[in-house]
Amino acid sequence: MAKVPAAVKTTVTELGDSRVRLQVEVPPGELEGRLALKAQQLGRELKLPGFRRGKVPAPLVIQRIGREVVLEEAVRDTLSSWYSAAIETSGIVPVGDPQLDLGELPPQGEALEFSIEIGVLPKAELGEYRGLEVGRREPGVADEQVQEEIEAMRERLARLQTAERPAAEGDFVVVDYVGSLAAGDSSAGAAQWVPFAGGEGRDQLVELGGGNLIPGFEEALVGARAGETRTAELTFPADYGNQELAGRAAQFELVVKEVKRKELPDLNDDFAVDAGFDDVEELREDIRRRLLEADEARIEAEFRQAALDAAVAQAQVAVTPELIRARAQEMWERMLHSLAHRGISREAYMQIIGREETQILTEMEPDAELALRREAVITAVVEAEGIAPTEDELLEALQPSAEREEVEPAKLLADLSAAGRLDEVREDLAARKAVDLIAAEARPIPVAQAQAREELWTPEKTSAEPGAAAAAGRLWTPTDQGSAS
Repeated sequence: MAKVPAAVKTTVTELGDSRVRLQVEVPPGELEGRLALKAQQLGRELKLPGFRRGKVPAPLVIQRIGREVVLEEAVRDTLSSWYSAAIETSGIVPVGDPQLDLGELPPQGEALEFSIEIGVLPKAELGEYRGLEVGRREPGVADEQVQEEIEAMRERLARLQTAERPAAEGDFVVVDYVGSLAAGDSSAGAAQWVPFAGGEGRDQLVELGGGNLIPGFEEALVGARAGETRTAELTFPADYGNQELAGRAAQFELVVKEVKRKELPDLNDDFAVDAGFDDVEELREDIRRRLLEADEARIEAEFRQAALDAAVAQAQVAVTPELIRARAQEMWERMLHSLAHRGISREAYMQIIGREETQILTEMEPDAELALRREAVITAVVEAEGIAPTEDELLEALQPSAEREEVEPAKLLADLSAAGRLDEVREDLAARKAVDLIAAEARPIPVAQAQAREELWTPEKTSAEPGAAAAAGRLWTPTDQGSAS
């Protein structure tokens, strides 16, 4: 990723309701440089008498094609970088899509001007964020959890043994099958069954009751013995992945070759030794220890989040419906991008969940609002506390990534700086340090006590108490004045 150009001048105008207008000026020198670069690129494909291919000088390209045409392409290529530079130099945190007004392209020797109107992260008016009382549960591991882990281990080490009996739920059946689609009027009893491509399988292992196949396939095998032939008549689901088969009636001829039962290993000292322990008791203690460590990590994450949300509840953040909708849209697009990386298209996902995009976005709005409030409070705490990560702290934070990439942290730091991404890393670390501070200063109280305080508070009580107007529009926290002690 190339570093964004810094050669833009930006003026920020507040528009109210957490919106700003950026007036951006690209100096003539930067603009002419981009024009010349684009002309060189176009010259590689231009054929002119007397010049070898790719050797046409930029001034001649501009003269031949026209300055306005070349400039328009140069601006189109570079506008996103100028936009990024303007956002970076202005110091704003954009929310939603920008409204960009480019205007007319300037004559030679003059600057290019354009404006950007966009929503920004609202500023938070901080309340108390140090010493907040926050519910924190105690770590614990129930015997049932340990047993569940042991059973999962036994399942992973299970073996399949041939069963000389009819197949039952939970068994595995080895089958050959041939599938056919109905052709003709099946209601009149004259349907013909035609094999279809991909509908044949040999020595397939099917788990009965696993729910992994088309409804009706597994059920047709329950009670079957080895050597038996059965017919499964079923209908492909309407949302089946293969559109040619979706909703179609089908018939499968199933030849049962073997019935297998799942045999779990006995829970004894031999089992524990195979897992690397002296006996079952030592295995149980190791599982309990690991579960306890995992629970402690979850509790720490829960407490940090709860402490931040308590600080958010104490703050005043003016979040408009437009900002909420814009952030919900951003969250939705990020999720679709993540799904695309896993091979799931927007259309496929929409079909799976069976809801309209507008409904999904509406459902996302509460989370979008909370995310905006959290970010606003974190940003305000960073500013209030003057949090600025040092280079040593940056190197320490980059250590895990550097190990994964098998480079030195200093090299990764230099690469990020050259790519123009160091400020992003610095801001992320500053935000983390702000949450660290809030959580470190928070006072843990029993969860039951925190819940009891919440049950004693109602909006009606608050509206009748002095200072209720100041509290309007924000969330309540157990540390609010006037709550039961």
